[in-house]
Amino acid sequence: MLVDAHAHTTFSDGALSVEQLIAKVTARHVRPSVADHCSRDVRGALHSIGQIRVYLDELERHDVLRGGEFCWHDSLWRELPDDLAARFTHRIGSLHAIFLPNGDVMHAFASPWPEGLDPQDYMDAHVDNLERFAVEMPVDILAHPTLLPMALRKKPLEELWTEPREERAVAALARAGIAFEISNRYRPHERFVRRAAQAGVRISLGSDGHTAEQVGQLAWPHEMAVRVGVPDHELFDPLVHGSRAR
Repeated sequence: MLVDAHAHTTFSDGALSVEQLIAKVTARHVRPSVADHCSRDVRGALHSIGQIRVYLDELERHDVLRGGEFCWHDSLWRELPDDLAARFTHRIGSLHAIFLPNGDVMHAFASPWPEGLDPQDYMDAHVDNLERFAVEMPVDILAHPTLLPMALRKKPLEELWTEPREERAVAALARAGIAFEISNRYRPHERFVRRAAQAGVRISLGSDGHTAEQVGQLAWPHEMAVRVGVPDHELFDPLVHGSRAR
């Protein structure tokens, strides 16, 4: 059974309770997991260690994999005590924002574009952050690896994610043992996914679902995994390959 390693409930910005998410996902013949936002910089997310503890207490009452999505640029993941880290089946890291060379924080969901910032310079900084993320952040999966700021989303991914940038990103993930998510919400281009798979980076499938219509929707990610030659038994399984705390 395929695993939806990345879906959200009402603990953060999702529309479903844990019970509703499980029902919707299992009806789609997908194994459910919950990976709500754990960040002080996401509206409606779990903002404290105490809230994360309550969240895990609740998830442990259900037959569901226990994930959490942490923001690279936010400090909450650095404060996570070992006893809580060990209770996750898997942890996900997101580049929802990056640090620019001048020290500013550039958010993926913010606009307008900063005056004077060249898109190519942004992309170089993005890959620099991804390399630091892979070294420093104890997570199992990089969520939506091709997510970029809103002002860049109409540009072809293959042009912004040049092959040298892809090579750097894939090498960083391979060294760290971090999986590459094929996101149904922010869909990566095939060249990048193929490069990751050929380099031995494990592939994870995720809906990044927030609503009943979105959770458990893994058809496109699975088709992409098959297309680049990844068999089902090699896909990321939280019970086998996560969490790095174990």
